[in-house]
Amino acid sequence: MQKLLIYPVVLILANPMMLPGQEQPVKPVTAVNVHVLGPQKLGNLSPVVVPPGNPQSSSKILLGKQLYFDTRLSLDNTISCATCHDPAMGWSDAGPTSTGISGQKGGRRSPPVSNAAYSQLQFWDGRAATLEDQAKGPIANPIEMGSTHDVMIRTVEDIPGYVEEFKKVFGTSTITIDMVADAIAAFERTVVTTDSPFDRYVRGDEEALTRMEKKGLEIFNGKGHCTLCHWGPYFSDGRFHNLGVAPTDPASPDEGRFVVTNDPADKGAFKTPTIRDVALRAPYMHNGSEKDLDAGIDLYNKGGRVKDANLDPLILPLSLTKKEKEALVSFMKRAMTSTNPEVSGVKPPSVSDLPK
Repeated sequence: MQKLLIYPVVLILANPMMLPGQEQPVKPVTAVNVHVLGPQKLGNLSPVVVPPGNPQSSSKILLGKQLYFDTRLSLDNTISCATCHDPAMGWSDAGPTSTGISGQKGGRRSPPVSNAAYSQLQFWDGRAATLEDQAKGPIANPIEMGSTHDVMIRTVEDIPGYVEEFKKVFGTSTITIDMVADAIAAFERTVVTTDSPFDRYVRGDEEALTRMEKKGLEIFNGKGHCTLCHWGPYFSDGRFHNLGVAPTDPASPDEGRFVVTNDPADKGAFKTPTIRDVALRAPYMHNGSEKDLDAGIDLYNKGGRVKDANLDPLILPLSLTKKEKEALVSFMKRAMTSTNPEVSGVKPPSVSDLPK
């Protein structure tokens, strides 16, 4: 079997009606639907690209890890980044949607932090362009951590241990929201999948996958049409698609990417999540409406759950047999689950290890 197949490259013009010599206004990256021309081969992830404005250091990564797990960043000291992006749950949570302060329920499920460094845009609707931008959002979200940036900064400044660490990392005793976000993002860039059975198979270990998993990979890359959206080493195209997902509230459906771009074509479209570690974070879809991998595959096999005028044209009935669906689940369940400690072995620091 040829291990790594590739679909033909399709070039998508930003504005095919634009005449030569005309200039098109440049949209901010968060307002653009198509970011990458592809698809690319499935394979091993390349090293994370670190932005020049936020270089990595061991002390910054440690500070970011402490902030990531510290519930004191929330208004009522109950919610941390890790509450909704838990290493023990595939860097997401139990769902179906996330729970913030005072037991409030959000409308969407937590996207995984693992490998988020490879995502060109953050959040299900792509409203944040960087990990740093994303880290700022939940702190001030009234349903999530429920605080404000100013209140959170005052809390951190009242903890001498944090003041000392920020001065060590950033060279100043004045703490800002940008410093907090930079540290958290620095930690998140270390959470990268490098050693799943699939990764070992790509590196030449023919025994890394079982016969059933190899069949599942073949279906993933072929009849299942999975690589139309889940392609490249990140197993995601970084784009936004309407999959015909059953809405949580049919009377008020989540409009997804449309809220960011105001483009009617983006109504009900959400970012393609990575398949890496997918078995660790059921339920699935942006609203947790598919309880397990079998249900998720069934959605695709049927060509969506609901009739939607904006359904992505890539979503079509697949006619997968029972055996083919079982092979596909087998591939995603074990072959795509990481074993490297940066992803699978991260433990939250004990309360005694947090700055005081």
